[in-house]
Amino acid sequence: MDLLDGLGWDAEAGVARASHPFLKWAGGKTRLLGRILPHMPARFVDYHEPFLGGGAVFFAVQDRFEGTAHLADLNEELIHAWLAVRDHANELQEALHVYAKNDSKEFYLRVRTEDPVGLVPRAARFIYLNQTSWNGLWRVNRWGQFNVPWGDREFRGLSALTLASLNRSLARSEVRCEDFRDALTRPQRGDFVYLDPPYLPISDTSKFHLYTEKRFRQPDLMELASLCEALSARGVPWIMSNRDTSLVRELFASSEIIRLTTKRSVAAQNKHDVEARESPEVVVVGRTA
Repeated sequence: MDLLDGLGWDAEAGVARASHPFLKWAGGKTRLLGRILPHMPARFVDYHEPFLGGGAVFFAVQDRFEGTAHLADLNEELIHAWLAVRDHANELQEALHVYAKNDSKEFYLRVRTEDPVGLVPRAARFIYLNQTSWNGLWRVNRWGQFNVPWGDREFRGLSALTLASLNRSLARSEVRCEDFRDALTRPQRGDFVYLDPPYLPISDTSKFHLYTEKRFRQPDLMELASLCEALSARGVPWIMSNRDTSLVRELFASSEIIRLTTKRSVAAQNKHDVEARESPEVVVVGRTA
């Protein structure tokens, strides 16, 4: 990998900054940025993303906001990783170096069962599992226990240069483990909100939306639609990504709905069953008052 891969150059500050996610995340929007960004304001004050995940859109719009990026997610392990990258880069790199020296299938299976204490130890475990699990998937059971098979992928860690660039990108950020209902009380006129909620499962047997022990279900999507109406009413522009379903079209009927298609990896329970399928999705653009 090129040393500067994943970095962009901030000419005004004279420093490198991160330009794409440091985590592999199911449902990530890197490939769809070209379909999403044109519908966003060119400039805004604060940026809000309450379903953070890998943060592809955040990295893409960091030159558009003048104030603070309010980044949130309900996945506590994920948020620990973002906070460690922002606030504890040196300690994190040391912890990741230990994982790199011990990397193996047997080590992965042992780490998978561990429950370390402390922000940096938990963040390091999360990043290790993210890079070495099957397909980079983060999936837990109803008790919150990580249960993804080994992915037979080498652990690369995060270089000092990458960590420094991520730190600069997050300099104007607030990162919280927070429910979207609380996060969406914060945006004001002049801000912008990007929403990428977990897609509702295609079937009752689908397990790949379970990235925390707390499920995102139809009532949650209905409440999100109501909160989006409130954002529009107070003049806050917003965009949501989601699967193209009749329910989504019904709940967001007062907004502009733009259909698109992308490829998603669909699998059963192991890496041998992965196949790419066309996924009908939408970009929902809120109409502000």
